[in-house]
Amino acid sequence: ASSRSTRRTEGRTRGRCAHSPAGRDAHFQPHQPAMASTRAVLQVFEKYQKDRVTFVQTVAELATRPQNIEPMQSAGVMALLRPLLLDNVPSIQQSAAIALGRLANYSDHLAEAVVSNEILPQLVYSLSEQNRFYKQAAAFVLRAVAKHSPPLAQAVVDSGALDSLVQCLEEFDPGVKESAAWALGYIAGHNAELASCVVEAGAVPLLVLCVQEPELSLKRIAASSLSDIAKHSPEMAQAVVDAGAVAYLAPLILSPDAKLKRQVCAALGQVAKHSVDLAEVVVEAEIFPSILMCLKDVDGFVRKHAATAIREVCKHTPELAQLVVSNGGVAALVDYVDESEGNNRLPGVMALGYISAFSETLATAVIASKGIAPLFASLVEEPEDHVKSASAWSLGQIGRHTPNHAKAIADAGVLAKLVAVGSLPSSSEDLRTKCVRALRFVIEKLTDLAALDRTLQERGLPHEVVKFVVHQISKVLPNDPKGRHDFVTSGGLAAVQSLEAAAGTQLKEHVDVIKSCYPEEIVQYYSPAYPAQLLEKLEVGA
Repeated sequence: ASSRSTRRTEGRTRGRCAHSPAGRDAHFQPHQPAMASTRAVLQVFEKYQKDRVTFVQTVAELATRPQNIEPMQSAGVMALLRPLLLDNVPSIQQSAAIALGRLANYSDHLAEAVVSNEILPQLVYSLSEQNRFYKQAAAFVLRAVAKHSPPLAQAVVDSGALDSLVQCLEEFDPGVKESAAWALGYIAGHNAELASCVVEAGAVPLLVLCVQEPELSLKRIAASSLSDIAKHSPEMAQAVVDAGAVAYLAPLILSPDAKLKRQVCAALGQVAKHSVDLAEVVVEAEIFPSILMCLKDVDGFVRKHAATAIREVCKHTPELAQLVVSNGGVAALVDYVDESEGNNRLPGVMALGYISAFSETLATAVIASKGIAPLFASLVEEPEDHVKSASAWSLGQIGRHTPNHAKAIADAGVLAKLVAVGSLPSSSEDLRTKCVRALRFVIEKLTDLAALDRTLQERGLPHEVVKFVVHQISKVLPNDPKGRHDFVTSGGLAAVQSLEAAAGTQLKEHVDVIKSCYPEEIVQYYSPAYPAQLLEKLEVGA
């Protein structure tokens, strides 16, 4: 009994020791240094990760402001961001890619730095491995590099990016598709060789599928990329047509979204411009008369791209021009030219010129729709010589067909303005050439003697135009008895005789024909030498 009591006492004593604070400390004491050491190590890694996150996020934010770009470049930011693209933390990879994209987007010099630091292969590798957020950021970098120049776009192609970008077009996420389509568009936009690389990579059918997606932004970028591919050559445009793009683009002309309509009209115009066959494909997609409504759109770019598409269709054949006219296109174009200004006017001006050039019937349609007045206003008002040149050319196309067409141009006061614009010292060589050519076209058909007389007496009339005017007067004057009287009283006969026409030249022959229409006394009276001859007689008589 005594021994059992002793054992119970020892047991209680041991139990109290084990549950007492001193007992617990004695039990765990050997493990405490290891746990503290682990926490200290983890804190170092956590701090390093937080610092990396802070760094890339701060750099990405700083890169949004142009004034920060040069200091960051001087600090070697490219070399610091490059390893972070392969970081084991996805958010750091993504932020590093965004920062690089913003830097490359700033200038071609920084884009070249991205290439020289061999960053592109890392991005291409990660495109097929990482999550959708990183893929968007990586495609953004590729786009930012490729946009600056053909050599930089070629560098992107050489890095193997095309296959990865095309694969991104098959992703489920629309944001990834959009970023990839945008990058492909920038690559293809530079030249036909790069566009051919994009086509050979299989991008076009997938871009056509993107046009059919419900997301508006994806539709816009896909249509823009198809436009960038089609613009270079008939072969590239045919590749777009063969993928069925036109059938899906054409209905989008009626979209309520202005930005989408811009890209759709631009893409259709880029397809139509290359050949009659391609223009007919666009027309067969039933873009008329829907596209004419775009000429009244509130968005200026929609109006301009629609006018450009119409111009690219009607320039090819009389049949296509007649199609535009039959759908009410001339009146719509006349209103567009009248309401536009600057470069936006140009496609409408040229479209009216193309339509008028094909036949007198089509030119009559332009005159009947009061198309001369806005073209004349464009010639007078526009500050840019290339717009003036197009206006002069279009007016010449209207007046070149018959005497009635030429008279309509003359009655509007166009001839005097063509002379004035063409004789300005500030006018470009192309503008002068266009004015002279337009004057020649109109004058060769003009039978209105009064208009010819006014033109002959215009100050600054180019010598080559003088010959055309005198020649035309020599053909009209013999058959116009009333006109012969007016030609004398207006000073026309005196002006003709004051011309320096050397013997044996065509100009001299034309002047002689005109003089032969009048009695010798009248010809002598209005000759430049007549006052001097009278004075000589007076002196002799004295």
